[in-house]
Amino acid sequence: DGKVTGVECDDGRIINSDATIISTGGKSYPLTGSTGDGYELAASVGHTITSLRPSLVPLVVREGWCSSLQGLSLKNVAVTVSEKDRQKPVFSDFGELMLTHYGLSGPIALSASAHMSKVPETHYYFDIDLKPALDEAKLDARILRDFEKYSNKNYSNAIQDLLPSKLIPVVIKLSQISPEEKVNQITKEQRLKLINVLKRLRLEVIGLRPIEEAVVTSGGVKVGEIDPKTMKSKVVDGLYFAGEIIDVDAYTGGFNLQIAFSTGHAAGKAALE
Repeated sequence: DGKVTGVECDDGRIINSDATIISTGGKSYPLTGSTGDGYELAASVGHTITSLRPSLVPLVVREGWCSSLQGLSLKNVAVTVSEKDRQKPVFSDFGELMLTHYGLSGPIALSASAHMSKVPETHYYFDIDLKPALDEAKLDARILRDFEKYSNKNYSNAIQDLLPSKLIPVVIKLSQISPEEKVNQITKEQRLKLINVLKRLRLEVIGLRPIEEAVVTSGGVKVGEIDPKTMKSKVVDGLYFAGEIIDVDAYTGGFNLQIAFSTGHAAGKAALE
C-alpha cells in the first residue's frame, strides 16, 4: 500500500519496522560489503538512481614516462586541469601528488577526478607547476644561479638542486637539451624550454581507475526524491536514506565523512521519532 513495513532477509525472516533506513554505501570499496545492493533496493520501490561513476579516484594518463616515476611524491605543486580542445580550466589546486605506474594519485589527483565526468569520451590536460612559488623570471634567475654554481658540469648534474633525482631524466628529455651539454653553453632559448617544462609539466588524462579503487561513488538516489531535513523518501512512506547511497559527494578532507555523519544523524533522529 505504498509503505515500507520492514525488511525481508535472505533466510526468509521478515523484520517488521515502522521506519527503515537504507545506508548501504555506494559501490566503492566492495570488500567492506559496499557492493551497490542499496541502489537495487531503492529502485525496487520506485526511486530514481542517477548515473553511478567513481569519484575521488586515481587518474590514468597517456604518457608512458610516468611508470618510471612510480612512487615519487611531489609536494607543494600547483595543478590546473582543462578539458581537451578548451582553454578554460575545470579545476585548479595546490598540494601533493603521487606518481604511479598508470598515472596520478594523491590528494590533488583524487579531487581533480570529481571534475572529469566526461572521461574517457573526452580527455583532459593535467598541467603541473613544479615551482609555483616562482614566476618565470624568478625561476630563470634561480636556474642561472645553479648554472653558475655548476658552471663546468653537465646539464644533467646542474639541475640536481632543482628537482628530485628521479624526475631529472624526464625533465631532461622533455626540455630537449642534451644531458651532456655543459651548462655554460646553454642558451636563453634552451632555458626557456626548461622553464616551460617546470611550470607546465603536461599529462593527458585518458581514463579513471575502476570504481573499486575510488574513495566514493558519484551518483545514487536522486536528492529531489528525499526530504533534506529528515532524509525521508518522498516516493514511499516509511523509508529513509543515509550516507553514500544518496547522490551527494564532495572532495577529500573529511567532507564525505561529514555527509555520512549528518545524513545519518538526521535519518536516525527522524526514524526514531
